[in-house]
Amino acid sequence: MSLHLRILGAASCANCENLKKNCMQAVEELGIKAKVEKVEDIAELLKLGVMQTPALVINGELVSYGRVPGKEEVKEWIKKYL
Repeated sequence: MSLHLRILGAASCANCENLKKNCMQAVEELGIKAKVEKVEDIAELLKLGVMQTPALVINGELVSYGRVPGKEEVKEWIKKYL
């Protein structure tokens, strides 16, 4: 099973970039392969029902929005999808 993390937010969103960094570090520290991408398309955000950014979607499931979860919290979520 492949792991797909999507960070949803605006292009100039510093919190979104921090979340992406936390996700990439979590994946690296867990020693797994995962696709980590940032989604900036407003239509896609609305389709997923996201009204507050940053948001994190793992394998199609919205797990967080409106805050920047720390790397350790992201690691715990990732483990549930492995």
